[in-house]
Amino acid sequence: MRTSFLHSFGAICLIIGCCNSSSLHAQKIDSTNAVQLKEIFLVANKEKLKKHFSPVSVQSLTGKSLTRLSNSSVADAIRFFSGVQLKDYGGIGGIKTINVRGMGSQHTGIFYDGVQLGNAQNGQIDLGKYSVQNMEAVSLYQGQRSDLNQSAKSYASSNSIYLKTKTPQFSEGKSINTNVSLKTGSFGLVNPSVNLDFKINKHLSARVSTEYLNASGKYKFRYTNGSYDTIATRNNADIESFRAEASLHGSNGIKNNWNVKLYHYDSERGLPGAIVANRFKRPQRLWDRNNFLQGAFTNHVNDFYFFVLRGKYAHNYSRYVDPEIIKVDGELDNRYTQEEYYLSMVNTFQVSPFWKLSLATDLQKNTMDANLYRFSYPKRITLLSALAADFNFDKIHIQASVLSTTVDETVLYYEAAEDLQKYSPTIMMNWQPFTSNKFRVRSFYKEIFRMPTFNDLYYTFIGNTFLDPEDAAQVNLGFSYQTEFKKTAFDLQADVYKIWIDNKIVAVPGANLFRWTMLNLGKVETTGIETSIKASGSLGTKFKYNTNLSYTYQESIDVTANASNYGDQIPYIPRHSGSVNAMIDYQEIEFNYSFIYTGERYSQKANISSNYLEPWFTHDLSLGKTLLFNRKKLKVLVAVNNVFNQQYAVVKNFPMPGRSYRFTLNFLL
Repeated sequence: MRTSFLHSFGAICLIIGCCNSSSLHAQKIDSTNAVQLKEIFLVANKEKLKKHFSPVSVQSLTGKSLTRLSNSSVADAIRFFSGVQLKDYGGIGGIKTINVRGMGSQHTGIFYDGVQLGNAQNGQIDLGKYSVQNMEAVSLYQGQRSDLNQSAKSYASSNSIYLKTKTPQFSEGKSINTNVSLKTGSFGLVNPSVNLDFKINKHLSARVSTEYLNASGKYKFRYTNGSYDTIATRNNADIESFRAEASLHGSNGIKNNWNVKLYHYDSERGLPGAIVANRFKRPQRLWDRNNFLQGAFTNHVNDFYFFVLRGKYAHNYSRYVDPEIIKVDGELDNRYTQEEYYLSMVNTFQVSPFWKLSLATDLQKNTMDANLYRFSYPKRITLLSALAADFNFDKIHIQASVLSTTVDETVLYYEAAEDLQKYSPTIMMNWQPFTSNKFRVRSFYKEIFRMPTFNDLYYTFIGNTFLDPEDAAQVNLGFSYQTEFKKTAFDLQADVYKIWIDNKIVAVPGANLFRWTMLNLGKVETTGIETSIKASGSLGTKFKYNTNLSYTYQESIDVTANASNYGDQIPYIPRHSGSVNAMIDYQEIEFNYSFIYTGERYSQKANISSNYLEPWFTHDLSLGKTLLFNRKKLKVLVAVNNVFNQQYAVVKNFPMPGRSYRFTLNFLL
């Protein structure tokens, strides 16, 4: 790595020592501090407090915000986070993957109720599959969470997205909650959902969430090849999907709690393909079937020790059909099956009032089956152990951790990749440099890597079993400022960061277009700035508002030795991007506005005019009203997305929809 852990640790400790040496000792809160805390923070939102005191940058959208920003999937919501690039291949059924701070989608861990979603085949999670209908919160953590009850897997990614589903909540005297919703609109959209909560007794509750989605996916778009313009229709972008979740939630006071979740997702969709050579229609189809059973148990044994057990079994199936490729036995029909077994235990010890220790151990087994010619049938067993120490003093919070990763790789046929043993350190800090706790500084240094995927290693004619992991190192320095003025709360956050990625895995063409080779060739350096300004409050007694402005500057350049494109911005990373959203409430009426901007980018490594992609932006509006019928709530929401009919493409030759409409009915019983 370009920056050693020891050097960074020493530098950060020196900074802390210069800031306030007295803050390194635990102190009792005197009367002055007590008044200050009461005035500033005791009335504040709990989530805002967590972000303010967090040693890493945290961005989140909670239940109401998720439904009000005209979002249908988690991918649509994450677009509003700074430092994020969403690869969207177009339309309501288009595959959507995420890239955070230019590191690549495989460096981002996606966690569903605390357990990571896996895809050993290619390392990418299609966020378009996950609806916001059953989501309580969507959060992005740069580096890693500081929560000591997290699994060892939570330490093993460069950044993490946590999807928290809704849990049953009951008002006094109620034992059943019903939430029925229907969305319809452009693209032939039909999207009903039903959510049911059951209170079995005071210690046990259950939740069932189902959703169906059907859409033709057809939309008009403008196409030009430089000599003429035309209006065409996007075809083979249809989707039909069904999601069902069932969960049980139990608790025994504050000592222990547990939950079990069963998840099922089934879909068929068209893959419309790229618009090239005046060709507007493709026949490829994709089927996905994802099932998993997961659970967690937390037990607070006493005031000094508690543990968390987690487990999961997942079975994922996908089928890809391409009628344009004809083999001896007929058209291309590739089928993949993945299985995952996962166990985790976290032990947390309260050593002293200001010192906690955590030891997390995870064991995971991944297998893959496919009907491909000369397939290896790989099996990967991964053992992760994370030791973390947390020191929380009066004005400073320090957390240090080291992750041990052991990977055992075997195959049924041919040659397996080498086994791996690696250690990854992280140190994170949040401190208060001044008397007031309105302003806090945060920083972290993290080393981590990502394993080559099964496709990288074993895909027929392409895979390379001699690949090394991609190594990444991150340095981040930022601040958080929170204050209140009359009836308005302000939240300002900013971060400056530097990232190095070595041994980047790239595909290099071989003897022909069908024989590529995966190699460790790339080196990427990223320098960036992220800022966010939030304001919320009220005007009089009837108006309430919540606004957010975010901006990202990011320079991600290729620094591979002797590369012809040395110093060029890497593909699809804009230097400038940002978003604005505003939510206004007037009694039972709500108005929502959002704006997203993505600056100029390049579709290939070479930053030349033929690869240039123009900036794009969209405006979205929605208006809703809540009606009461015999104490039952009916919410009506009308949304217009891409109000000005902007013609753009997130991925080159994959045009996005223009103006579209959505109508939602939501009935609460």
